[in-house]
Amino acid sequence: MEGYDYKLPKELVAQAPAEPRDAARLFVYDTRADRVTLDIFANLAKYLPVDSVLVLNDTKVVPARLELEKRLGGKVRILFLFNEWNGGATIQGLPDRMIRVGDALRLVGPKPDERLLVEVLSHKNEEYTFKILVPVEEFRKTCAEQGRTPLPPYIHSDLNETELRERYQTEFAEKPASVAAPTASLHFTRGVFKALTEKGIERAHVTLHVGRGTFSPVTDAMKSVGLLHGEPIEVSAKAARLIREAKQSGRTIIAAGTTATRLLEAAASHILAGDIPDDGYRDETQLFIQPPYDFKIVDVLITNFHLPGTSLLVLLDAFLRDKGAKQSWHKLYRHAIAEKFRFYSFGDAMLII
Repeated sequence: MEGYDYKLPKELVAQAPAEPRDAARLFVYDTRADRVTLDIFANLAKYLPVDSVLVLNDTKVVPARLELEKRLGGKVRILFLFNEWNGGATIQGLPDRMIRVGDALRLVGPKPDERLLVEVLSHKNEEYTFKILVPVEEFRKTCAEQGRTPLPPYIHSDLNETELRERYQTEFAEKPASVAAPTASLHFTRGVFKALTEKGIERAHVTLHVGRGTFSPVTDAMKSVGLLHGEPIEVSAKAARLIREAKQSGRTIIAAGTTATRLLEAAASHILAGDIPDDGYRDETQLFIQPPYDFKIVDVLITNFHLPGTSLLVLLDAFLRDKGAKQSWHKLYRHAIAEKFRFYSFGDAMLII
């Protein structure tokens, strides 16, 4: 996407998360003072206003990538889009190579299971629709046991699958369906939460199941219509009430990540109007936050450093402009690169206040 490109040295693409999590570096930009401070995530609390509200996305990454083979041979890896799945007999997926309508696929292994797992029903461009050939619960269990964590393609980690399932997951993940982690929240630990609580900062959990669009470049069509790939969202009545009352009383709302930000802004009219039903608000959002944008709820943003040309970088630009920042995202990123911050999903964090 024009205007959202930059050059990043390969060595700054993080291949493993910080250990411990809150040892990740923190790039703090105070938009009012036009001041940059470099710190570590463990010290997050000292930069946040007293009595603010932190909103976190409690989605959980599922091991959604399976290695399968055709009945007559030929292997294919498929990322099943659990975030778009309604639990029915068909599911969308992204294979790593061309397969044909009618192809039936089974699990790969030392002793291949002869049972066929899925069959290709149709495809459009890179997206395929698969018919599930086993009971739905068996399919779900197979993915849980045999599937692999769907890491972004730029990460070539030495971590084994057991380690990845722990490290590419927030410590408070609860609702499984995402095919990518809300990475800004990977840095939170019990110690960070303890410091936040001691400062009077309350927490609200919301849910956005992250999909394929997270790392995809923004197309001209997306920009012109102002819509992204749909992602399911959910806000409980309790969380909505806390956020609404905090906003009405002038307390600061902090979004942990671009996914929490998109959810809050997509559901803003319902949250602020107080019309969230007792059993919660559920919808699908295609909201594309691009400048100029008037943020309705989010006052402070915690985020990672994003890939060029993605909607996440466009959202960051919109947020900085809405805050009246004197420095552009380009300048802030150049500063971070000069200071050798680590970028992308396993990288370091940025705080915009």
